[in-house]
Amino acid sequence: MNDVSDSSTATMKFGIGQPIRRLEDVRLLTGKGRYQDDQTLHRQTWCVFVRSPHAHTRIRSIDSDAASRAAGVIAVFTGTDYANDGIAMPKAAMPRKKRDGSPMFAPQRPALVVDRARYVGDPVAMVIAETLEQAKDAVELVAVDYEPLPSVTSVAAAAEAGAPRVWDENPDNISHTTERGNRQATEAAFAQAAHIVKRRYVVTRVHAQYMEPRGAIGTYDPAEDRYTLYADVNYPHRVRNMLANMVFKVPESSVRVVCHDVGGGFGAKGWQYVEHRLTLWAARKIGRPVKWRCERSEVLMADEHGRDNVGTIELAFDANANIIGLRLHMLASVGAYIASDRQLLTPFGQIGTVVGVYDIPAAYVTIDAVLSNTSPTAPYRGAGRPEASYLIERAMEAAARELNIDPIELRRRNVIIQAKMPYKTALGPFYDCGQFARNMELALEASDHAGFAARCEASRARGKLRGFGFANAIEQAAGPTPEYAEIRFQPSGSAILLMGTKTHGQGHETAFKQILCDRLGIDPHEVKFIDGDTDRVAFGMGSNGSRSMVVGGGALTLAAQKVIDKGKKLAAHLLEAAEADIEFVDGKFTVAGTDRGMTLKDVARAAFQPARLPEGIEPGFYEHATYAPTLNTFPNGCHVCELEIDPETGVVDLQSYLVIDDVGTVINPLTLAGQIHGGVAQGAGQILMEQVVYEPDSGQLLTASFMDYCMPRADDLCSMRIVSNPVPTEGNPLGAKGAGEAGCVGAMPAVMNAIMHALQSVGVRELDMPATSDRIWRAIRDAKAV
Repeated sequence: MNDVSDSSTATMKFGIGQPIRRLEDVRLLTGKGRYQDDQTLHRQTWCVFVRSPHAHTRIRSIDSDAASRAAGVIAVFTGTDYANDGIAMPKAAMPRKKRDGSPMFAPQRPALVVDRARYVGDPVAMVIAETLEQAKDAVELVAVDYEPLPSVTSVAAAAEAGAPRVWDENPDNISHTTERGNRQATEAAFAQAAHIVKRRYVVTRVHAQYMEPRGAIGTYDPAEDRYTLYADVNYPHRVRNMLANMVFKVPESSVRVVCHDVGGGFGAKGWQYVEHRLTLWAARKIGRPVKWRCERSEVLMADEHGRDNVGTIELAFDANANIIGLRLHMLASVGAYIASDRQLLTPFGQIGTVVGVYDIPAAYVTIDAVLSNTSPTAPYRGAGRPEASYLIERAMEAAARELNIDPIELRRRNVIIQAKMPYKTALGPFYDCGQFARNMELALEASDHAGFAARCEASRARGKLRGFGFANAIEQAAGPTPEYAEIRFQPSGSAILLMGTKTHGQGHETAFKQILCDRLGIDPHEVKFIDGDTDRVAFGMGSNGSRSMVVGGGALTLAAQKVIDKGKKLAAHLLEAAEADIEFVDGKFTVAGTDRGMTLKDVARAAFQPARLPEGIEPGFYEHATYAPTLNTFPNGCHVCELEIDPETGVVDLQSYLVIDDVGTVINPLTLAGQIHGGVAQGAGQILMEQVVYEPDSGQLLTASFMDYCMPRADDLCSMRIVSNPVPTEGNPLGAKGAGEAGCVGAMPAVMNAIMHALQSVGVRELDMPATSDRIWRAIRDAKAV
């Protein structure tokens, strides 16, 4: 009876919806985490890279003799060495074309460049030595004869006719153009519009700036002819598949990827970087493990960046201020290379939500993928959805000013009403559920919008400008790709949970154990959680796009049901009852209408005792499931930001921040709040201060350190209030929609709209991110001079 009581208590205390503290935090906060740089292998060597100091340069020669003779140096490798071994390069496979219909120009990324470097940080050579210090010293002895060439780093400048060519084979720096929507219907809508609003908005280049820089250890076992990579990645199985199929051309079983704790990722650690294949290749060459640790000063040169696009958006209105059409042309930077399909995901695949939560009957989008002498871009928290939200919500504010309509009223007129749900947008996304109008009203009430005028007057009395920023947010998440979960019981009745997703700080262990507890009544403390090892977990697609709880949780729910189904068969035999009479509630199998029953743990123990099993039942108790949803989910909500600006200094002071959020079923309100807080901080950070900056003439990276790349600190933010308005989706077993990126999607437009609202009274009409104090002060000065 104690086991039964314990199961019921565990479900109430740890099940879905309970705000429990993260179970993994005790281990992590007491120094027991196992991060990438914590790992050291027997006979390990160290490698350091020579990186191009020029944005665009021809490499005349590389003299590595002095470096090769330096103390402790084992080898110096160049791009020629790598090419001579015939190691392949991944390539993009998505079907994209140029505007004229010709195939897209998608230059593959060499692991080490041979004759030409195309951005500051492009790897030129690698030095391997006994110690890290010896490798660093030897790198300084590698003599490279560079011939600098003209470069272009701005996405807008790179798209202009006559810009320096990143690749001689591609005359216009445009890799390809993607289209969405109905051009003819959109043109017809604009032709009959009573009013057209057109704006150009810049979304700056940023970097994830996670706490732990990337790293890799490559090993090779000649006895098994097998590679093992230890790396901090989002998708271990996909990294393994790429290395096996596209690089080394070996079976997947010949490559193992192991990923332990990860100190933040935000998308930038997602897939396979050149350092992964280089450490593996070098380990085979020298017969010893090779370790690379990215230095903090190296991060922005070594990593992929995020965002960096310019969008020209147009809204067509009828005479009643209803939107009848939307057009968007975007220039999206892809950097110097397109190393894989990963570089084609953002914003191209996620721009569909640029129509927002509004009833827009016609829309058409074109995006030019622009090559430049910069680090390649890839998904970063939100991966195109924050950009889409930023464009439509800023355009709505601009339209309200031009039409002389209150911005809230304009949104009310155009928001998708409940009667039209589910709703298929003009750009393709299918919104299956959500209460968009209710989100708005909840936000206005919770933020005390009615009292803003009084607060604004109080700010004015103190010499400050006050702004109210409002933004409806929606994102496309959790695409229809499969995910894996496995539940293994031990003969003692304890369990192991193996997931194909990969946590990098979100609290997966806690959330997945909560789902398991809710479905099976198992105390989370009796479950061992495993992810991130391609040898231990059979399959997985990893973590990205707010998919883990939706798809991984769906797979876990199905696996748990298989456990229940088999458990009923076993319990029926053990309790001498018909299987149809067996019920399962709170971790206990009972015979309906009686007090006879046994716990799941008892059934699990019996499953390993063949003498107690019915005929035809296989011994053991382990079930797995692979789940793939048929549709995307659409987390949505409403963000409200209030702030003050000091007109004498341009300093922005956030006063309050509210989020009305619909992420479907909430697994853990506490960790959900943490995810939203982090997303808001990153979105606000991009608006207020963050930016990767290249010097226009030389192409030099100017923001390579924390001295130059500004990020928000605690005193740059304010308290946040989060109010849930969950509308569970029927598209997956849990009803979840995803939460990892929701905060970032709404924060960018909410904070910028608040800034622009505050600046209206001093005549500032347009300002692009980042809205630093210097830029705001100059905008106020320039407006006064007009």
